[in-house]
Amino acid sequence: MLDSILGSLRVVALATKTDFRSVTSREVALFEGPMGWGEFCPFLEYSYSESVPWLTSAIEAAFVPAPPGFRQEIAVNATLPALDNAQDIQGLLDSYPGCTVIKVKVGGDRVKDMERLGIIRSLRPDAKIRIDVNGLWSVDEAASFLNTVGDIEYAEQPCATVEELRELKKRTHVKIVGDEVIRKAKDPFALDLSEAVDIVMLKVAPLGGITRAIEIAQHHNLPVVVSSALESAVGISYGLKLASALPTLEFACGLGTGSLLAVDVAQLPIINGMIAVSDVRPDNSVLNKLAVSNERLNWWKNRLRMTWNAGAESFVQERGWSA
Repeated sequence: MLDSILGSLRVVALATKTDFRSVTSREVALFEGPMGWGEFCPFLEYSYSESVPWLTSAIEAAFVPAPPGFRQEIAVNATLPALDNAQDIQGLLDSYPGCTVIKVKVGGDRVKDMERLGIIRSLRPDAKIRIDVNGLWSVDEAASFLNTVGDIEYAEQPCATVEELRELKKRTHVKIVGDEVIRKAKDPFALDLSEAVDIVMLKVAPLGGITRAIEIAQHHNLPVVVSSALESAVGISYGLKLASALPTLEFACGLGTGSLLAVDVAQLPIINGMIAVSDVRPDNSVLNKLAVSNERLNWWKNRLRMTWNAGAESFVQERGWSA
């Protein structure tokens, strides 16, 4: 299987429209299998062991049939980075046509965070707002912000640990979503999320693919929301298949992040706040146009090999997947 993956490997660099958590260009590795294309795109600073689930997800996408779906379109939210200029915010929101839910990055400067939310409310007064903190706040900081921010749908990972989230739940009525606390856990199945998390965030690549993401959701038996990890259209299409395969889907999903990219390998248009579930097969000419240098291609090949040896191979064997 590894030889097959390396034989079809293409690596592209996708410029972003804005600085998104210090990312201005997203490198992703793509490969083709009998079921379609897979995407291996852990962020550059991730270790080989951290990258294992990202590779197993890509392998599942390329080599294993996707489960049947319950829906053919997925409602998505707009995702807004830490922008502070009203014109910039307006321009980016316009790239999410029909989206009535907006996820906003916060957690830096409290005054600027509040001003950003105020601008969004003035531009989209009827939209639901959810915030994403990436675990940056202490319990005191989170409680203070959440109890003065006004009406929001939920707060995603306001504090870093389960213990902090459990303490925070005692001090706010705002719903709490667990993201990093789950996907970065050594064993997501060993976590006790009771009285700490109201909603589980599922990101298909960091959690190791559709099958494992669904198993994690079933284990914790909480409402879920599906989101992306700033993938290309190939990775997003697999996230859409995860969202489609869930029996219950109560929340708009964070799968519209293609709008944050200045270029992409294919198009997944947002129509009336929805994205259709589909297979994505990037055109060869597009892959050529966006291709990285041979030096970067070889770097990714080595990273893929090392990640395979760090645990992806044994996971694939345990699942019984084959080329």
